[in-house]
Amino acid sequence: MAITPDLLAKIALDAGAIIMEIYNGAISVSQKDDESPVTEADTAAEVFILDALMKADPSLPIIAEESVSAGVLPTHGPRFALVDPVDGTREFIKRNGEFTVNIAIVEHGRPTMAVVYAPAMERLFVAAAHNHAWEASAKPGDSVPIARKRLTIRKAPAEGPIAFASKSHRSPETAALLKSYNITKTLSAGSSIKFCLIAAGEADLYPRLGRTMEWDTAAGQAIVEAAGGRVMTIDNTPLLYGKTARDYDNPHFIVFGDVSPQARLA
Repeated sequence: MAITPDLLAKIALDAGAIIMEIYNGAISVSQKDDESPVTEADTAAEVFILDALMKADPSLPIIAEESVSAGVLPTHGPRFALVDPVDGTREFIKRNGEFTVNIAIVEHGRPTMAVVYAPAMERLFVAAAHNHAWEASAKPGDSVPIARKRLTIRKAPAEGPIAFASKSHRSPETAALLKSYNITKTLSAGSSIKFCLIAAGEADLYPRLGRTMEWDTAAGQAIVEAAGGRVMTIDNTPLLYGKTARDYDNPHFIVFGDVSPQARLA
């Protein structure tokens, strides 16, 4: 069975059903070695996703957040998968709905096919190709919807862009950067949903000057880039994947819709 965008979407929808069953009950929280929280939803969804991906393509190396935390890190070539079963675990614990299932296929450093699913919001985002992303409404466990809306970044407003900033990871440096882009409004959201809402034309900019890992960002990057946006490091180079020398840690980056990296105020 070949891995296709619709297959990734179905895996994410079914993982969402597992996650929401736990979300709607009692949530038990424990701490990983790095003191970040983890729940049964993280582990149960990851087991399901990895099993489904391995059945579809047994040769595909998969780098997944909870597996890496447990010391399982496969070697890989230019093609591999990145999985974050519950991106925004803190948002999951807070029960604010702003958490996602992230699955991305990476080829030669670039995420080329991906799904981001927000099960509590019932919003499904898919990067089907490098220049084609779509969104649909879907309940956890649903079939992949036929009714789909193509995603395209919006034209940046003349009065100034709207930015997203992380709900759980805001810093003075982020505030200063936002000011330099003449931001007219700042929105807050958790998880990789911020990438997707820029792809959907609901905002224009998202800087992240805190630590992230590749499985946090790859799926969202694929979607925003397929919708016409860009994801650049602070040094104005593309954010790439498979950074083994960094242990899959990302440098600081900015997600751009229709905003030029050179648009900062002097």
